[in-house]
Amino acid sequence: MELVIGTKKWSTWSMRPWLVLKRSGMPFTETLISLRQENNQTYEAIRPFSRSGLVPALKDGELLVWDSLAICEYLAEKLPEAKLWPADPVARALGRSAAAEMHSGFQALRQECPMALEIEPRQAELSAATLKNVARITELFNELLGRFGGPFLLGDWSIADAFYAPVATRFRTYGIKAEGPAAAYVERLLATPEALAWEAGARAE
Repeated sequence: MELVIGTKKWSTWSMRPWLVLKRSGMPFTETLISLRQENNQTYEAIRPFSRSGLVPALKDGELLVWDSLAICEYLAEKLPEAKLWPADPVARALGRSAAAEMHSGFQALRQECPMALEIEPRQAELSAATLKNVARITELFNELLGRFGGPFLLGDWSIADAFYAPVATRFRTYGIKAEGPAAAYVERLLATPEALAWEAGARAE
């Protein structure tokens, strides 16, 4: 397998399937494309790997899968032994709902607090829209942790946790404090071996 990703300091969408692949234990080749190049060069650099001109993209033999959520679902189906989703259908449905909400929502947090692993943590002043996003994320964390008992959102680590790992980096970078069990969860998420390995790669860029 080959996973094409963008600059690790910034690419939240690349981080998610990368964490999932790492967690699965499946060997893969990592192809890194530098983002934010001038004169449309990033798009042109990605196009040989993904016709969408976006990362991430997963190549498995002749198959090309693009979009982070599609990649993660493909990996869950291809690697059932990795248990990337829980066996319980209720937990799986709630986890997919949480991942989809991250995939399509929280625009204010995304725009105001981009993932930037190269900068030192600071206390940011947040808009009302971003605070609303933070409140919803915290609520979601606490509901799932309460329902399934932790230590991760669905009990054991899953794709849902991969989807919120970049959010955990944002909370740290911009001094955002989660309330209740969510606070310790954010710290656990950042301390997983996969997240630490991603950040080590970001520092090496």
